[in-house]
Amino acid sequence: MTPIPDSKRMARNLREALAAQSVALTHSQALELTAKTLGHADWNTLSGLEAQEAAAPAIALRDAIPIMRIFDTPKAEDFYLRLLGFGVDWRHRFGDDFPLYMQVSRGGLRLHLSEHNGDGTPGSVVSVEMQGLDAFHAELASRGSRYAIEPGPTPQMRVLQLWDPFGNRLRFTESTRPKTEPMPAT
Repeated sequence: MTPIPDSKRMARNLREALAAQSVALTHSQALELTAKTLGHADWNTLSGLEAQEAAAPAIALRDAIPIMRIFDTPKAEDFYLRLLGFGVDWRHRFGDDFPLYMQVSRGGLRLHLSEHNGDGTPGSVVSVEMQGLDAFHAELASRGSRYAIEPGPTPQMRVLQLWDPFGNRLRFTESTRPKTEPMPAT
């Protein structure tokens, strides 16, 4: 939708262009013509819609980032960084000897790892849709992983499940089902 300042500028430009052609137009008439040109019944309708739009907050949901509970930083780094190939985006501690909270990522996947009591629940499961499951499996095997790719809940899905040292499960899935095809009912 064209914002009010732009609509007013359009009305002013219309009025000036017509005045150059010796056509007299009041400001109100120019506003009304501009509103009709933009597909509205009149100026009051256009300005009312724009005011509503400006007052309503835009809702934009973003990615969900799972929080994985960890109890030992070196073990967490060995699993998430060395084995899975994630990189550390940032680390945070409120002070020396305080619990660690950090973000790790690989590709488009971000995870928060937390030593804070109450963050995450040991034994949680995170499901990650991906492409290149065979290459990922080969990469993990080259680093000593013995996890295997398994059939998924449908014939079009394969799953590679890994457990971190704290009992959290990461379920990497690859589907041959087209994105437009709905998931089967359970």
